[in-house]
Amino acid sequence: MYYQKNRTHPTHTNTTYTHTPADSLLIVVVVFIVVFGVMAVFSASAPKAIGLGENPFSFTLKQLIWLILGVGGAWFFSRLDYRKLKPWAGTLALFVLATLALVKFSPLGVTVNEAKRWLVIGPIQFQPSELAKPALVLYFATLFSKDCSILDSRKYPFYAIFAAMLLLIYMQPNLSMIILLLMTSLAMYYVAGGSAKIIAGSFGLGALAVATTIRGYQLQRIKVWWDPFSDALGAGYNIIQSMVAFSSGGFFGVGFGNSKQKLSWLPEGHTDFIFAIIGEEFGFLGCFFLVCLFCVFLHRGFLIAKKCPDMFGKILAVGITFSICFQAFTNMSVASSFVPATGIPLPFISYGGSSLFVSLCMIGVLINISKKRVQRIVHYV
Repeated sequence: MYYQKNRTHPTHTNTTYTHTPADSLLIVVVVFIVVFGVMAVFSASAPKAIGLGENPFSFTLKQLIWLILGVGGAWFFSRLDYRKLKPWAGTLALFVLATLALVKFSPLGVTVNEAKRWLVIGPIQFQPSELAKPALVLYFATLFSKDCSILDSRKYPFYAIFAAMLLLIYMQPNLSMIILLLMTSLAMYYVAGGSAKIIAGSFGLGALAVATTIRGYQLQRIKVWWDPFSDALGAGYNIIQSMVAFSSGGFFGVGFGNSKQKLSWLPEGHTDFIFAIIGEEFGFLGCFFLVCLFCVFLHRGFLIAKKCPDMFGKILAVGITFSICFQAFTNMSVASSFVPATGIPLPFISYGGSSLFVSLCMIGVLINISKKRVQRIVHYV
């Protein structure tokens, strides 16, 4: 900074960007969540692995492989200037659209639990809909960083690609992912300066679309959410067993590795309902600790967005933060029966390489955004 004696008012202010250390608290929080997740996956998946005649560590080892790949991705994106991602927005969106089409229309698509969501290429198996999250966040940040106008002919091609993505994801079916993508897009539009009336109208249209396109099994999930015991051995089974897990855990939990519900009582205990196993083993305190970690993550992500010097970075940071936290709180709400059941994993926690890898890569971008700050250089005459 340049000063001149006996001057109290600057003639003008010049603003530049400077690099600062990454947000250390964000990194610490993510490390805690990831370590907590590895522990939870091992505890919840060991009985299932033994039942399949495999090594008790088999699921955990697979998760660790994806964790290593994810850490590598996070390191790469934390060192890559996030503004260099702009030109790749369209390419990534088209790539995701192509992989979603392969899932639906090629023999490479695999059906698991009556949903065709997986793509298998040789030894690699992943869920392309997970890639739709960073693709959406990156493209919306690129579109709305210049202006938040919806009726812009230059944006129509992406709307078409986005609609095709949603259609293919709906056909899997994966309604929970569609809701996540739509909610994330609305949050990013709002941060870009979007109209509250348009957002309210979008909520109305979205609710109408869900009501008119909802399928039989999805309607059944809503019914058993109100009364799980109406189909205790069918659609309401997982919810009931999840509630049993929470009640068994009490305040302090039954101890790490001592869950009974994971012994075939809760079939999805290592994936969608892993929060219930955490509640049983670590009790209310463990659940509260995990919720607090995600709340701190939410705060740090929005704070990074607030301090970012350019609109593209602000929208990108909000999209990443909102996407991960909305998914996390939705999963925890499902496990605790606050909302109807969905097939959405708990970020960094649930077993699943696609979700873990994509989430860590998004964290790398967020860390890179946190390194950019505004430095004001004041010139005096």
